[in-house]
Amino acid sequence: MTAAATEPAPPALPAPAAPPPALRRAAARRRRTPYLLLIAGVAWLLVFFVAPMIYQASTSVQTGDLEDGFKVTWHFATYWDALTAYWPHFVRSLVYSGIATALCLLIGYPLAYTIAFRAGRWRNVVLVLVIAPFFTSFLIRTLAWETILADQGPVVSFLNDIHLLDATSWLGVTQGHRVLATPLAVVCGLTYNFLPFMILPLYTSLERVDGRLHEAAGDLYATPFTTFRKVTFPLSMPGVVAGTLLTFIPAAGDYINAELLGSTNQQMIGNVIESQFLRVLDYPTAAALSFILMAAILLIVSLYIRRAGTEELV
Repeated sequence: MTAAATEPAPPALPAPAAPPPALRRAAARRRRTPYLLLIAGVAWLLVFFVAPMIYQASTSVQTGDLEDGFKVTWHFATYWDALTAYWPHFVRSLVYSGIATALCLLIGYPLAYTIAFRAGRWRNVVLVLVIAPFFTSFLIRTLAWETILADQGPVVSFLNDIHLLDATSWLGVTQGHRVLATPLAVVCGLTYNFLPFMILPLYTSLERVDGRLHEAAGDLYATPFTTFRKVTFPLSMPGVVAGTLLTFIPAAGDYINAELLGSTNQQMIGNVIESQFLRVLDYPTAAALSFILMAAILLIVSLYIRRAGTEELV
């Protein structure tokens, strides 16, 4: 028998002592705290989002009228009938909101870039000026554009003097020598009202860009345009994606600008939904149109985020 076989086994280590009840209760409270903090948010979503969505879904498959009442009959044909009747309004809404979003990006990016890198001590003042329109009612801001784009106003008179309205009329975005009640007026209203939603995310994203990266690019003989294309713009993509989403989504469902600045030929799907709910009182059709709009926007946003590849927003 070898010496290793005769060696005694090492003594067993004592089992760890159980933590006292007070520590166990404290640990349990720490684990429950995050879930308790979520109660208010979850309750808010259930009451003001989930419950209305369920009610709207139920309304969209009802049939009947105001005299006899509406009943759930699972009439899914309402969706097809609504889409068949109002598909031009859907297309018009997506086109107008898409153009307005592109214009907001073209106008907002240089301004956000200037605020982030060139404003200096005036940065806070310019930011206040950007958000200042929010202190005025959305309706009043839109009504102001009726005055700005009035037929005898200085803006339209100047555009007529330089014969720019002749070109826009040929393109079909204006009509004759007036701007009101045309697609251009609606797009201008959408662009103005939702421009701050584009500027603020862009500024937040650009502010995070380290200025030393620009200096390093210059040391490597990169031109300012190359620095912007290779460094600044890629790093600001989260702001671009967030800004375009915050602009496109509310603009697609807007109806105030088309109602006040456009005509019946510029009606968007939001105008149809508002009319079906409050004037025609065809609640199933209005609810179906709302769900179709929401599904279309959700599909477009999902494809856009995947295509943009912005991990912070996926």
